[in-house]
Amino acid sequence: HGPKDLRLTELDRSRPDAGEILLRVKRVGICGSDVHYYKHGRVGSFVPKRPFVQGHEFAGEVVMENSKFKIRNSKFEIPDCGYNRRHKEYLMPKVLDHTPRRDTTFETNRDHWRNGLRIIGAQRREIEQGGGERAAAKQAAKGKLLVRERVAALIDSGTEFLELGSFAAWGFYEEWGGAPAAGVVVGLGTVSGRECVVVANDATVKAGAWFPLTCKKILRAQEIALENRLPVIYLVDSAGVFLPMQDEIFPDREHFGRVFYNNARLSAEGIYQISAILGSCVAGGAYLPIMSDEAIIVEGNGTIFLAGPHLVQAAIGERIDNQELGGAEVQVDISGVVDDRFPDDPSAIEHVRARIGELSRPPLAPFDRIEARPPLVEDEDILGLVPVDRTKPYDMKMILAALLDGSEFTEYKATYGQTLICGTGRIEGWAVGVVANQRQIVHRRRGLDAAGREMQIGGVIYSDSADKGARFVELMNQKGIPILFLQDVTGFMVGSKSEREGIIKDGAKMVNVVSNTVVPKFTVFVGNSFGAGNYAMCGRAYGARFYYSWPSASIAVMGGQQASETLLSIQLKNRGEDVADAERTSLLAEIQARFAAASDPRYAAARLWVDEIIDPRRTREILARSIAAAAHQTRINDFKVGVLQT
Repeated sequence: HGPKDLRLTELDRSRPDAGEILLRVKRVGICGSDVHYYKHGRVGSFVPKRPFVQGHEFAGEVVMENSKFKIRNSKFEIPDCGYNRRHKEYLMPKVLDHTPRRDTTFETNRDHWRNGLRIIGAQRREIEQGGGERAAAKQAAKGKLLVRERVAALIDSGTEFLELGSFAAWGFYEEWGGAPAAGVVVGLGTVSGRECVVVANDATVKAGAWFPLTCKKILRAQEIALENRLPVIYLVDSAGVFLPMQDEIFPDREHFGRVFYNNARLSAEGIYQISAILGSCVAGGAYLPIMSDEAIIVEGNGTIFLAGPHLVQAAIGERIDNQELGGAEVQVDISGVVDDRFPDDPSAIEHVRARIGELSRPPLAPFDRIEARPPLVEDEDILGLVPVDRTKPYDMKMILAALLDGSEFTEYKATYGQTLICGTGRIEGWAVGVVANQRQIVHRRRGLDAAGREMQIGGVIYSDSADKGARFVELMNQKGIPILFLQDVTGFMVGSKSEREGIIKDGAKMVNVVSNTVVPKFTVFVGNSFGAGNYAMCGRAYGARFYYSWPSASIAVMGGQQASETLLSIQLKNRGEDVADAERTSLLAEIQARFAAASDPRYAAARLWVDEIIDPRRTREILARSIAAAAHQTRINDFKVGVLQT
């Protein structure tokens, strides 16, 4: 089960599991990473962080005596040799440079992003007001809790709700008064000790009516639940489809009907769903709670029916009120549509907590985790590392030093394909593979002589970096290690030289491998995310479990300057006339402003291209929680990529 120089020849059989130690040695190693084998007469020494034998409190010491291996004491150690001493630094993860240059540029960057976070925080607080004070007062008058009060009552005390899609529909539907957060609160919450997906309608926003982006947001929540096998809790209080926009909500594949399709899929997959009907539940929306595994209703406020009183009267002439038509008494005691009823929101929510607490505890995926260590970079310093000007170079390894445990990183092919940084590290103890764009200018070796060096632009994917990225992603799939993509990419290299090197072939190979990856993927948009570089670095179309954006991100088909110049040239050509320099400058500025607005992270978040805009200082915490959520999915398919041009 290892190289030829690692044979089981003589073992201490004092424990029945001792014979398995070398058979399983590939699963442990230096700080939990793989064992390094050498064929120079000796094997490097190390002390693992955990037992060799899975499930046993045992770590034997393996030594070589008379060319035979024996197990003794409490560690794995091969007698030292010159080769081992000379390569000691290779045996351990490298501590990255973790001392930022605290110059004026650093201070400018930090102050700028602090201010940006303050602005985003203020906008988020405004979004959290939902439909405003008047609508909130109406809720209170009916004895209802507000949507975020419901969520706070649902999750465990002392835990934090990780809201997703808070900027959904930001700037949309202004002609209808807007729809803050698309009228629904979605996120991850710990309920009775279990991580759950929570979907809660905000009845202060158009009575909880569904807008097009409401539908998209709920579908995303169900997708997260399905991919990660997380229970789903629906807190229902909705008037149904927003009728003036029904054509954008009702008929298509990814519209309203897909929600019920997902209800059925989740239930068939054994993923528990429970609905609490805390207010209106009308028309097609009535299927959502009833297609859940369990449904409860609040007396007095909760109603569920396919057609409301006005439609019933119009259709068949029957006059009836909400409660007589579909209140708790009717739907629990008479029809049996709903399972149980409760007097108010708090009691119904407590019942949901109790039902979640009864769920069996499934096994988790075997992603490796050891004791966490903080990075050597202060949280606050991370804000000074990303330039305000997105065209400026910077060292992405400083970002890694701020994110990884102990600022330690084992780099893969460090001197090859250097515009793409690949390697392994840990985030809050979780082993992760990292694929990140290096934004510094690097120099590629073209030959053995010192003169054979070629400059490569940071943030650009070249043939060698695409080849390296594809190989590394394959390796992470082979080893069963989740992958983190850190995007600051301006695209693939263009030009005759790149075409002759096969940039399309190598880029396609990377896209293929990323597309077919079976281990969990996580994407953080740090800076630029342009063109096909977005695709290769696991953009929204490529199935990451979670997508997060820093305020510094910019997502577009190309950079603003290039796009603006291109659009202006087309515009002037269509006009068929020359313009004065002043007018040209004015037109260019107008186009640049539009393009900048369309590449702002809030623009992306409003359309749910990213799950949330996060504070860079909380990246480790949020990623660790996301990896823990992903670990609930234990069904990992075999990795295969089909035909690759190599």
